Amino acid sequence: MRLSRGALLVATTALAPALLLTTPAFATETAPTSVTVPAASGTEDPGTPVDEMSEEELRFAIARVLADPDSGKGVTREANEALDGTVEDMRAFLKTGYRLAQFEDDLVAITTILAKPYAGKRVTREINAILDAPTPETARAFLETGYRLAQFEDDRVAITTILAKPYAGKRVTREINAILDAPTPETARAFLETGYRLAQAEDDRVAVARLLADPAISDALRAAAEEVIDGTPEELRYFLEVGRYEVDA
Repeated sequence: MRLSRGALLVATTALAPALLLTTPAFATETAPTSVTVPAASGTEDPGTPVDEMSEEELRFAIARVLADPDSGKGVTREANEALDGTVEDMRAFLKTGYRLAQFEDDLVAITTILAKPYAGKRVTREINAILDAPTPETARAFLETGYRLAQFEDDRVAITTILAKPYAGKRVTREINAILDAPTPETARAFLETGYRLAQAEDDRVAVARLLADPAISDALRAAAEEVIDGTPEELRYFLEVGRYEVDA
């Protein structure tokens, strides 16, 4: 029976505490979906087919899977169970179990991405398309390449939205224009995660300094501005958006 998207989300969300590993902002290279034992260094032989592997080769291949830092908890669990089993259990893991365990881990990673506060329209649309007809291949492809590109599209929308804000000052505008001149997924994400906060704080500090330069402000507002000018980015933004108007209310 084919699971609905909602049922699949419930199932993978329930599994998340047991399966989830930390997911990077952009998924990087992960374990392949089939395993062979590589030949000696410097040869072109792609490796020994799983059906022809000896017990030692099977154990070595599974050990390589376990050593991969991108192997999730589902893969780790199934690999260890295979190592504790028979030769046929190990062979079955490499032929089919590995692919399905990776799929399990990938679904957890995908539903976790969907819950992120910065998962925009493009990311959400692509994930929902995967969950409507999930396969190991589509899930893996999204995490390896699709997520990075979809997040980049959403990030560019977020950045141009910031640029249109009335309080986007010189530092914010300069940094955004530098990104838009040579955009990459990495620079866009870094700006939204850390650069924007710091650039906005610099602009906000300038705005508070201009306020202090106004001789017409009240003593109470001046005291509040002097107190906040060396504050955190969040304190500066709150003061300019709300606090300054509360002082003389």
